[in-house]
Amino acid sequence: MKKLYFGLFLAYSSLYLNAQSIETASIKKHISFLADDKLKGRGTATGDELKAAKYLAKEFKHLGLTSFNGSYIKEFKFKRAKSPHDTATSNIKEEHANNVVAFLDNKAPYTIVVGAHYDHLGLGKDHNSLDANPEGKIHNGADDNASGTAGVLELAKYFSQNKNTEPFNFLFICFSGEELGLLGSKKYCENPDLDFSKINYMVNMDMIGRLNDSTKKLIVYGVGTSPIFVPLIDSIQTKFSIKKDSSGIGPSDQTSFYLKDVPVLHFFTGQHSDYHKPSDDADKINYQGEADVLNYIALLIEKTFHYPKMQFLKTRNPDTGKSSFKVTMGVMPDYTYEGEGMRIDGVTDNKPAFKAGVLKGDVVKKLGSVEVKDVQSYMKALSAYKKGDETTVEVLRNGELKILKLTF
Repeated sequence: MKKLYFGLFLAYSSLYLNAQSIETASIKKHISFLADDKLKGRGTATGDELKAAKYLAKEFKHLGLTSFNGSYIKEFKFKRAKSPHDTATSNIKEEHANNVVAFLDNKAPYTIVVGAHYDHLGLGKDHNSLDANPEGKIHNGADDNASGTAGVLELAKYFSQNKNTEPFNFLFICFSGEELGLLGSKKYCENPDLDFSKINYMVNMDMIGRLNDSTKKLIVYGVGTSPIFVPLIDSIQTKFSIKKDSSGIGPSDQTSFYLKDVPVLHFFTGQHSDYHKPSDDADKINYQGEADVLNYIALLIEKTFHYPKMQFLKTRNPDTGKSSFKVTMGVMPDYTYEGEGMRIDGVTDNKPAFKAGVLKGDVVKKLGSVEVKDVQSYMKALSAYKKGDETTVEVLRNGELKILKLTF
């Protein structure tokens, strides 16, 4: 048995060497187009979103992929909530947005879905920007999520142009409306092009363009949604420091597929201070890092070719307490941090944390009297406060504990 495993490992190592075909030039081309000021942030249901959709459709057509019903662009309708916390849709005008869908038909019984959202915050009018005064500013979303969209195009090229016929079909989907609450993927899953019983698993990419060259941290969510994912990931010799999370539910489009009992994997290179700000621009992308991530994903997908259809497993649901948030500190957690507490990756100007003197790199240890062990415990502590409340936040800064006064 050990000899067989070693033989497979050598075969996979050889496969990894053959998989290094995704390069930076075309990644940069796609991100530079999608994150250009001319597209004004690719806001959902805008003319600029449609321009991006047409670009993606043209790329899919160039690769010779199949469309459904004569078009790669699949329109969906929705009603926009007035704010992220207002879900009432009465007397709200119906809007139209577009997913972009392409199929690689290998005449196989089962299909692998590869997806990412291509929409972003547009001109900052939807109350989800972290800029102090966002309205009218172009939010280009180079990392969020032109990087993942470029990943879909590159994996589509990789698997459609290789010399071998894969034992699975591929469904490539670029979703819109993710920033408004996973709208595009939810709508797609309500009206899919393939029966879910024929889908093997789904790979999602959201913010894969800012790999840290020092830590090489790559976060993979959904590893608990099928029993084979962890052994496969652990069997690959890689330069990355892989952080695994079992949950199939998270703040991106893999969630919509998980809720249809589809195994999912979601790839993410980490949060940064430009998240949901106008400063998330193409010149800050780590293009070689993204190429390395995509080559790794291609290898991982290829390793699943040696197995039958994935078994689906239900996982724990992360308890974030978001539904009860009445206030915000105005900080961006560092989701790659593995120590005790919550490290701050960004502080929004003029928000409570900024006014209290919290700095990027601080590790939150307590909020009020509640100890903060991780992001989840921080969110639970935050949910107890309302606007106008005063408390303290204890942070670890350069090895020294500091207690700061905080007003929401």
